[in-house]
Amino acid sequence: MKKLRKSSAALIIIVLFLFAIAMRLDLLALGSNNLVQIQRFMEVVRVINELYFEEVDSKELVDSAINGMLEKLDPHTVYLAKEQVQEVRERFEGEFEGIGIEFMVLDKIPTVVSPIAGSPSEQLGLRPGDQIVKIEGASTYGFTEDQVRQKLLGKKGTKVEVQIKRPTLGEPFDLTIIRDKIPIYSISSAFMIEPKTGYIRVGRFAKTTNDEFEKALEELDSQEMRRLILDLRGNSGGYLDQAVEMVDKFLESGKRIVYTRGRISSSNEDYYSTSESAYSKLPLIVLINHGSASASEIVAGAIQDWDRGLIVGETSFGKGLVQNQISLKEGAAIRVTIARYYSPSGRLIQRSYENGFLDYVRDGYDDLDPNSQIDSTSTKPVFTTSSGRKVFGGGGITPDIKIKSEQLTVSTIKLIQSQTLFQFSSEYATNHPNLGRNFQVFKKEFDVGQSAVNNLFEKVRQAKIDIDEAELKQDIDFIKRRMKSQIARHLWSSKEFYQMEVLQDEQVNHALKKFSEAEKIANFTIDE
Repeated sequence: MKKLRKSSAALIIIVLFLFAIAMRLDLLALGSNNLVQIQRFMEVVRVINELYFEEVDSKELVDSAINGMLEKLDPHTVYLAKEQVQEVRERFEGEFEGIGIEFMVLDKIPTVVSPIAGSPSEQLGLRPGDQIVKIEGASTYGFTEDQVRQKLLGKKGTKVEVQIKRPTLGEPFDLTIIRDKIPIYSISSAFMIEPKTGYIRVGRFAKTTNDEFEKALEELDSQEMRRLILDLRGNSGGYLDQAVEMVDKFLESGKRIVYTRGRISSSNEDYYSTSESAYSKLPLIVLINHGSASASEIVAGAIQDWDRGLIVGETSFGKGLVQNQISLKEGAAIRVTIARYYSPSGRLIQRSYENGFLDYVRDGYDDLDPNSQIDSTSTKPVFTTSSGRKVFGGGGITPDIKIKSEQLTVSTIKLIQSQTLFQFSSEYATNHPNLGRNFQVFKKEFDVGQSAVNNLFEKVRQAKIDIDEAELKQDIDFIKRRMKSQIARHLWSSKEFYQMEVLQDEQVNHALKKFSEAEKIANFTIDE
C-alpha cells in the first residue's frame, strides 16, 4: 500500500511538473516581454486571492481583466461569454429552436408582436396582441424579455404549455406548442414597390443571406422587375462572404469587390466577381444610413467604386475592420480584429476610434451637428471610381445623393418607446377586423382618420406619459403612417408592416425618382 501511495504521489508530481513545463513553453512562445507581463498579472491575482478582505469571484475578475485588455485595442475586438456566443450563433446561423414569435413585454406582460412565418406559433393561430399570461402554469407577470426567452426556447420536438389571453375573447385559453427549428430571415421585405421596380430590404448578412437574396430576386424577376432598390439601412453587417456574394450578382466577372490587409499574411485576401449574372445590367440604387456598417459598406463601396449603381441616403457608420471569432474553453470566445478591409478603389472605410468607444459610436450617428466628422468630406481623402468620379475615404461610405432620415421630436420617440402606439394600433385592428379582408385594398384606400388620432392622444393622457402634444402634432404624418403599419402587422404579418413603412418613406420615395441618374452612372439604359 505504501508503494502504491508513493507511486501515486510521484505521478501527481510528474503531472504537475509536466503541466508547469507546458505552461512555461506556451508563455515562452509569446516572447519574453509577454511572459514578464503575464507573470505580473498572475502575481496580482495571487495577492488578491490571498489577502483581499472579502471573498472574490476569480471568474469575474478575469473576465473584467480580459475586457479591460481588449478595450485597449479597437472597438470591435471583444470577449464573448458563453451565453453571448449562443446569441451570436443564432443571429447569424439563420435559425434557432423555439416556438417562433416576435414579442415584447407590454405593461409587464409578454405580448406577441408577430408570429414568424411557418413557425409552430403561426400554425396554431397566435396573433399580434395576444398576451402570454402563463408559461408551464406559472404567471409571466413581471417577466423580463430574457426570462420569457429562456422559457420559450428549447430543443426541437419538446413541448411548452402556454396560456393566452386574446382581447376579443373573454377567457384565456391554453395551448401546447411543440418547438421546432425557426428560421431567422435576413430579408425583412421584398416586393414590387412600383410597376417594374423591385424593393429588397436586407437586415443582416447571415449564413442564409445569399440564398434568401437569390430567391427574392427570382421572385421579383418573375413579376417583370426592371430596376431595383436595395435597402441596407440599419444593416450593421455580418459575414463578409455573404456581402461578396451579393455584389457578385451585379458585377461583370473579374472585378475586385473588396480586399483585406493585416499584420500576418493569412489575413490578406482579395475577393473578385466570378461570372456575369442575369442582374449585371439591372439598374440599381442602394440605400444606406448611419446604421449601415461593415458588410453593408462592402456592398455599397463596391457598387459605388465600379459605378454600378447610385448610393442614396446618409454616410454609413464606418466599420472597416475584419474579425475572426476564436473559440475558448468553456464555450466562450474572443472576436479579434485580424485585418482592415478596403473598397476596390483603395478606400479604407474604418473611422477613427482614438477618442474611445462612446465618442466612436456617438459620432457615427450624429445627425444634429452639421460639422460632425462622419458627414463632412472636407478632410476626407479623395479617390476615384472606375469612370473617374470622386468618392471619399476616411470613414464610411459617403452617398452620391444625401437625404437625411426623418427627425422625430422627443415626444414622438417617447410615444414609440412607451409602446402606447403599438398597443393602440393592436386594439384598433382588433376592433376593426373587416380591414383585414384584402391587403391591397387596405394599402391603397385605408387612411388613419382624425378620430383615431384623437383617441390615441386620449390614451396617452390616461397613461400619464410625459409627452408634449404640440410635438406629437409636428410628427402627425409619421404617427399616422406608423399606426397604419402596426395595424397591418396585426391583421397580417411583419411583411405587410414593412411594406406600409416603405411606401411612405421619404428616402425611398426620393430614391425612386433617381433611376435616370443610376442609369447614367452605370452607362446603360433602363429596359421599359
